[in-house]
Amino acid sequence: MDFYALVGMFALLVAAHALADYPLQGEFLARAKNRFQSLPGVPWYQAMGAHAAIHGGMVGLITGSVLLGLLEALLHFAIDDAKCARRIGFNTDQALHVACKLVWVVLLGSGLTGGW
Repeated sequence: MDFYALVGMFALLVAAHALADYPLQGEFLARAKNRFQSLPGVPWYQAMGAHAAIHGGMVGLITGSVLLGLLEALLHFAIDDAKCARRIGFNTDQALHVACKLVWVVLLGSGLTGGW
């Protein structure tokens, strides 16, 4: 994959992140995913899992890599949980999410993701 294709993919990944983190998350998931202030009757891990799966699906669709989609879902879950626990703030949360997208593009560009 050439440099310009990788830059374009990075741009798509960041745009998909904004779509998945704001309009596709909505107030319900944003509140329900927080295990420290969960909504009554809603298992926080299901809400967090759904939110992380949306992000993983976006990455998988854009990159064509199931492996990167799975890694995105796992890391998104962990990063958002750290934000909910107040171990990191909003800006750090967003910076880490964008850094993940950069790592996915570097992995794709280097061929380290293989056929996954």
